[in-house]
Amino acid sequence: MATSSLVKLFSIFLIIISIFTQQAVSVVPEECQTENNGCTNKEKALPLKVIAIFSILFASIIGVCSPLFTRSIPALHPDRNLFVIVKCFAAGIILATGFMHVLPDSFDMLSSRCLKENPWHNFPFTGFVAMLSAIVTLMVDSMATSIYSKKCSAEVIPAAGGSPAGGRQQEMVVVNVGQFHGHHHGPKPAGNADQQLLRNRVIAMVLELGIVVHSVVIGLSLGASNNTCTIRGLVAALCFHQMFEGMGLGGCILQAEYKALKKFVMAFFFSVTTPFGIALGIALSKTYKENSPTALITVGLLNASSAGLLIYMALVDLLSADFMGPKLQASIKLQIKSYAAVLLGSGFMSLMAKWA
Repeated sequence: MATSSLVKLFSIFLIIISIFTQQAVSVVPEECQTENNGCTNKEKALPLKVIAIFSILFASIIGVCSPLFTRSIPALHPDRNLFVIVKCFAAGIILATGFMHVLPDSFDMLSSRCLKENPWHNFPFTGFVAMLSAIVTLMVDSMATSIYSKKCSAEVIPAAGGSPAGGRQQEMVVVNVGQFHGHHHGPKPAGNADQQLLRNRVIAMVLELGIVVHSVVIGLSLGASNNTCTIRGLVAALCFHQMFEGMGLGGCILQAEYKALKKFVMAFFFSVTTPFGIALGIALSKTYKENSPTALITVGLLNASSAGLLIYMALVDLLSADFMGPKLQASIKLQIKSYAAVLLGSGFMSLMAKWA
């Protein structure tokens, strides 16, 4: 049932993106027309876009699925130090995606000379929308955790009479939900494991939403372009971009401990969104003009909202939760290694901003 709801949610989202994209077709001001040069060739660009669809799909599948198979590798089990370090590396990638890829694109689009001076050049819409997006993400994060927690508690608590003994039994059942989850390596603190599992599931869902928005937008930009020089560089850069971003998401899906079908659904939607955006861009390449005011506003606002979400998730739900948690707080050496992993991941993704 939950998997069916997940499929419906992402399907509705992709349909909404398609509708907004079709509305982003408008007349381009004469001074904003894309200049034709030796690299602009629609016939040569189409085969490159088809190659991009399959290569990016393959890279995305590798990235998002690789963490899901780490349980078979003892050193990469979620309880081990190496998994924490790898997760910090992935969180650094997601943080850099928000700061170095998505946010600058939104600033460029919403401050374009192709937009009217008032209001677009008189107010920092990118920062404002990113801030609102982070606040809304906090609201969704908090409320979803609360609702999910109550729902799971209601499913676990058996129907009991109104006697004090029955109430005491219900309380004990709720407290001990998480003690026997997963591998049996001895008793765990009452309720902690289950509460953390709920948080991990909410984190995975919200993070996927932000990444999906970003993935569709960058795919759309590539699909609508007929500049062969730009496309060649973008294909390679986006393959690495999607693979490492997928590793970050895959780690969150792994910790959420979903059933196999839900893991497959989440991995599938991440893998196909960028190819879907490219295919949508190809279909609309005759009418979609990336420099039109409507396109700049639509994609710019989507990028700003995605940036706010990704930055919040990386800093609050991934990095802060790990570094302030008991595992890292108990070891300065592990903290230093994890900080190095964050800097390495964010630095590598920042370097990728030169090409994508």
